[in-house]
Amino acid sequence: MKNKEIGENKFTYIDENGNKIDCDILFTFDLKKTGKNYIIFTDNTKDENGSIRTYARTYEPDTEICDLGVIETDEEWKMIEGILSSLVKNE
Repeated sequence: MKNKEIGENKFTYIDENGNKIDCDILFTFDLKKTGKNYIIFTDNTKDENGSIRTYARTYEPDTEICDLGVIETDEEWKMIEGILSSLVKNE
């Protein structure tokens, strides 16, 4: 994913085919353990079960246009899944 313009609650990215895709930011957070910032977002498409797809990536919060990074390790995914689980339980 390249050339993201991150705004207050939305951003647009250009995929590998040059398509512009508008996304809604669900929330952002940082993990001191990894020293990274994370963004959880959706492009509002649905999966085969009818659930709205959500995605997690790393990002740099102090840039207007940035590249979203990938989650690199299983440990990072487990921490993110734990945060998402706790948020769902609190709602």
